[in-house]
Amino acid sequence: MNELHLSKRLETVADYLIKDSSFADIGSDHAYLPCYAVIKGLAKTAIAGEITEGPFQSAKNQVVKNELSASIEVRKGDGLEVIKPNEVDCITIAGMGGGLISKILDDGKEKLVGVSRLILQPNIHADFVRMWLMENEWELISEQIIEEDDKIYEILVAECGEVNKPYTNKNIDAAILTGPFLMEEKNDVFKKKWSLECEHWKKIVQQLNAAAPTREKRVKQKELERKIQLIEEVLDNE
Repeated sequence: MNELHLSKRLETVADYLIKDSSFADIGSDHAYLPCYAVIKGLAKTAIAGEITEGPFQSAKNQVVKNELSASIEVRKGDGLEVIKPNEVDCITIAGMGGGLISKILDDGKEKLVGVSRLILQPNIHADFVRMWLMENEWELISEQIIEEDDKIYEILVAECGEVNKPYTNKNIDAAILTGPFLMEEKNDVFKKKWSLECEHWKKIVQQLNAAAPTREKRVKQKELERKIQLIEEVLDNE
């Protein structure tokens, strides 16, 4: 992967950028996504944000190497600290856990003024991100689930709007867990992900059944059994 050829995961993220926008890529690593987006004409300008020195320097070097310093600024800081209100149209956060993505957004709420679109790719716990979006008046407008190198990724896209719209006429718990658009499309990658997850949860439930009972174990077991039920209903509903 480089600035001209992104991974399938990051290319999918780039596809959702608003044309001719300015965007901030939080946790940009080598700044491949900002460089690619500007080179390909998907965005006019970008800010690459990094918290640690090594990736920060790698991103700076990448921008200089591609002679993009006039269009891409690399900034060091924690999460949305690297941007100001009304500075960018889009924000991308990719390759982190859903809990961390939600925390970054929550900690930097005041920086979201003027932002039209969030493009988020949690590696795990996409449901945490969906919950944060609902609670903070961001409408989920699109989702994709893809497989690359034996790993499954979800990409969530949100804009300010009607937060309940994608969840209308759906089991809200199932939709937050699996994705309101993804559970409707139910492609092969979706089926693979949730079939594997169900099998994993069932094994844990078996282990909990065999272990000495405690209150914590009972709570955990009920939670997993509820999730298994939700997933099986989604997968069985053709």
